[in-house]
Amino acid sequence: MSDIPIFLKLLVLLVLLLVSGFFSLAETAMMASNRYRLRHLAGEGHVGAKLALSLLERTDKFLGVVLLGNNLLNAAAATLVSVITIELFGEEKWALGAGTLAVTFAILICAEITPKVIGATFADRLAIFSAYLLTPLLRLIYPVVWFINLFVRGVLKVFRLPSTSDQTEGRLSPEELRTLILESASFIPKKHRSILSNLFELNRITVEDVMTPRSAIEILDLEQPWEEVLAQLATSHHGRLPVCRGSMDDLLGLLQVRRLIGAIQSGELDETRLVAQLQSPYYIPAGTPAFVQFAFFQENRRRIGFVIDEYGEILGLLTLEDIIEEIVGQFTTSLPDHCAALSWDSDHCAVVDGARSLREINRLLGLEFPIDGPKTLNGLILEHFQDIPEPGVSFKIAGVQIEVLQTQDRSVRTAKLFKP
Repeated sequence: MSDIPIFLKLLVLLVLLLVSGFFSLAETAMMASNRYRLRHLAGEGHVGAKLALSLLERTDKFLGVVLLGNNLLNAAAATLVSVITIELFGEEKWALGAGTLAVTFAILICAEITPKVIGATFADRLAIFSAYLLTPLLRLIYPVVWFINLFVRGVLKVFRLPSTSDQTEGRLSPEELRTLILESASFIPKKHRSILSNLFELNRITVEDVMTPRSAIEILDLEQPWEEVLAQLATSHHGRLPVCRGSMDDLLGLLQVRRLIGAIQSGELDETRLVAQLQSPYYIPAGTPAFVQFAFFQENRRRIGFVIDEYGEILGLLTLEDIIEEIVGQFTTSLPDHCAALSWDSDHCAVVDGARSLREINRLLGLEFPIDGPKTLNGLILEHFQDIPEPGVSFKIAGVQIEVLQTQDRSVRTAKLFKP
């Protein structure tokens, strides 16, 4: 080997470091690559992405070929440096020590740190590029890699550790996927991110969180004078009305108002004809997840139901539109007062209907009222006082100054919130 020119040995050393650097780069790029993006490219027919996914599905063999190549090249580089050092300086201890430090520094910079940084920075592109080279190399030295992995699996079994091939592929949890969506600001429009995030929220919330509370439901009471019944039908903004006698505790059914428009206009409508048009009410147990109820509405072609507690008491009214609004946001066609637009005014105040849900108030005003107890602002205030507060009373909940404006029928009708 002494007959080989020194510059040629240095050239071989440089090649060894560069190839070792490629293995380090490939290892980091493959492990840091976005597998979902690779699957997308593979689905579009990208050959490199398919090869990369194939390697990642056999991580033990992929790491075997990479580490085998890396360590062999680093060992060869260290040996070559020792040969060059002895040839130039003899077997002096200081020379051998200096040569060892030099090759360690060169391997660290040229074959480890720099390639790994580059691989992590351009992971997806370099993973595809690396796959073209690593795939045939793995086939070439597969017997060696298999033999090494045989010993590796034996060691893992001794320590009762699962091998890579025994583990199922990691899946994103719903929370991880939600975080991924919220952080993808540069890829997904804000409105789309909001919709996707709201879809995950449907698994957390129950029907009580999105229903119209009992006190805010417009009912058609057949015990009132018939003229008032007709006037209410003619002026109601709702397409469906719950019909009862006296109160919601005696619910008769659900009326589709548009079916009676002709009879109302012609004056032919009477109570018998109205009752004949009633649909049987559909009841929803309290605590039902909103997403489960959404699926039930779809499967059974229903659009409306009454939420009841364990004693059969009606707590509120839930429609398909209520759940859809939780996903896509408030519809501009919402007409009841408690569904009106909500925002801070120029004085940093907001007048809020007591029947408005705390989740909606938090979302629209950027507040943090607790939502694990009462569902509405009225419920939160009543829980705070354990009594009906007088109008004009001012207090703080969750750091928000609240002033009661109007109370009626044992509930807070409206309150003013002051921006914290």
